[in-house]
Amino acid sequence: MQDYIVSCCSTVDLTQEKVDELGLPILNYIYTMDGKPMKDDFGQTLSMKDFYQAMRDGADTATSANSVGAYEEFFRAQLAGGKDLLHVAMSSGISGSYQAACIAADTVREEYPEQKLLVADSLAVASGYGLFMEEIADKKKEGLSIDELFAWIESIKKNVQHLFFSTDLTFYVKGGRVSKVSGVIGGIFEICPLLHVDGEGKLVALERVRTKRKVRERIVTRMGELARDRRDYTGRVLISHSDCIEDAEVVRDLIFAQFPGVKKIDIYDIGTTIGCHTGPGTVALFFMGDER
Repeated sequence: MQDYIVSCCSTVDLTQEKVDELGLPILNYIYTMDGKPMKDDFGQTLSMKDFYQAMRDGADTATSANSVGAYEEFFRAQLAGGKDLLHVAMSSGISGSYQAACIAADTVREEYPEQKLLVADSLAVASGYGLFMEEIADKKKEGLSIDELFAWIESIKKNVQHLFFSTDLTFYVKGGRVSKVSGVIGGIFEICPLLHVDGEGKLVALERVRTKRKVRERIVTRMGELARDRRDYTGRVLISHSDCIEDAEVVRDLIFAQFPGVKKIDIYDIGTTIGCHTGPGTVALFFMGDER
């Protein structure tokens, strides 16, 4: 069986050390801050705390999907060593990057006719994408061929559960995801929306929960309703946050108290690409569970 490479994008919202440990080549997204292009690189160029503080201070941030040309260049670099390549893209329901990667792959395949180049749509985002890449790396280590791994990804990707809540609607209003009136009302009544990523890989609202304390409890209750084996869950759990580590730690501790089989929970920053849209104050929870 020929060896092959698995790659992904920087929107996995892990750390550089973690993706290096997993052996994952990364294509970095680019965002802009006050019109200046910046690299989404796990906080190496600009620390995550400084990034979110800049947003609080009024910096104008924007994102765009990676271009076809960027994917072509990235794919050529990976294939140059003679190995096959399986690239796992961020959810097509969130970004146009999967489509751009597919177009790029069609071009690059003609240049490397002896090698395989496969592109999978993860239907995952942020550290849910990261959790999925950790699972994928495990399956690769088990010895699956590139085609077997691609088939496994297609069979399991909707089982990666994503739950989010926000305690600050400011940037949801700014980005047009929440109306200004709803944002004002939400602030007055301490509404903290609970959201998830659906079966099409889109971010959609689930519930409106009043107060931070209740939404932190509710997200863990929802995990108990959705996790594989419910309260007996023993799989991976990842939490990410946008400069609200205390809220993330409360959720972590609630999970440890209610899921005795969970022995480890990694907490990561929500990266700059996703953070441009959430702003500070969002906590996200990821685990394996029911099919979305």
